[in-house]
Amino acid sequence: MTDNYLTPDALAVIERAKALAVKLAERAQQADREGRISDETIAEMAEAGLFRVLQPKRWGGYEMDPRVFYSVQMELAKGCMSTAWIYGVVGVHPWQLALFPDQAQQDVWGKDSGVRIASTYMPTGKAEPVEGGFKFSGRWSFSTGSKHCDWLFLGGLLPKRDGTPGLEHVTFLLPKSDYRIEDNWDVLGLRGTGSHDIVVENAFVPAHRIQYTNDHSDAGCPGRQENTGWLFRIPFTHVFQRAVSTACLGALEGAIAAFTQRAISHVGKHGNKMAEDVNAQTAVTEASIALDQLKLTLFRNYARIVDAAKTGIQLSLEERLLQRAQASYVPKLTGFHANELMRACAASGTFKTNPIERVFRDIHQGRTHIANNTDAYVRAYGSHVLGIPNQEPFV
Repeated sequence: MTDNYLTPDALAVIERAKALAVKLAERAQQADREGRISDETIAEMAEAGLFRVLQPKRWGGYEMDPRVFYSVQMELAKGCMSTAWIYGVVGVHPWQLALFPDQAQQDVWGKDSGVRIASTYMPTGKAEPVEGGFKFSGRWSFSTGSKHCDWLFLGGLLPKRDGTPGLEHVTFLLPKSDYRIEDNWDVLGLRGTGSHDIVVENAFVPAHRIQYTNDHSDAGCPGRQENTGWLFRIPFTHVFQRAVSTACLGALEGAIAAFTQRAISHVGKHGNKMAEDVNAQTAVTEASIALDQLKLTLFRNYARIVDAAKTGIQLSLEERLLQRAQASYVPKLTGFHANELMRACAASGTFKTNPIERVFRDIHQGRTHIANNTDAYVRAYGSHVLGIPNQEPFV
């Protein structure tokens, strides 16, 4: 595996994210308390070009390797996992918009190529075919960063195009004027993501503003006619499966740093030095080992994904299912080690002034995302290798 994707421009954008993470750490407690990250943070992320990492060059984007994107996300998460979660979700949407018909790209970026898109892909939308498009309605939950965006990707179902029984998952693209945000995000962790509900009532969605989410063919991704780079030949799941787990890696790394700093100077009420506690020594070592292993797997897997996109090959079903399981395993394992770090902080570590307390909550909130349902994706891989037909539609 080589690091040739780390071009000078790539290293520069990662460094900008690293510098921003220092400010994010200072703002994290306020974002957690207020239930949203600040407009200032979003503006600074945009000014640093972070949202352009996966955007097509023809629209002013950087069109970089996904490993750059996830490196940026991990740097942000060291300071604030909520901010990194928003980045992971909103930051991949320029990649998907590039797969839509060119007219949809013109609709969103024609006047301002920095316009952002939020999402919620759960297929709860009801779509009725009408002349020129669809009448669309529904209610969706968990739209991360929606108050910082002007467009939305929303999930729905349509009958299969070939006439066979069943339905296809479809992404519908809507402007802010066609939906409303219902504030209801009051949860355990990732509070700063502002992942509110979305309501749509009889909106008209033109036919050029839909994309068949799981159709990786050129016919299913018409935007490839204009966006011809290899980046846009990666299947949907390979890009999105890590968007909601990689922030956990950066958050755990930040927690390890905070724990180390705390342990060096902290003395308990009974006069015991935290650094001499075997629980602290074990917790920080095992967390560091797990973090190293998980990061190595992330970058190794993306080396395979990128090579497949560049050469036009398709990874085997077994490899794709294993990668899916590995992505979903990240929040489970980082959650375990966040637990151990918290335990080793003892009672005084549970105060909200301890950033590890927030990381603990954020990672466990992240585990609730459907893409992080470790048991389901572990079983999917195990079933396949034991001879049971694959039932996972996104792989």
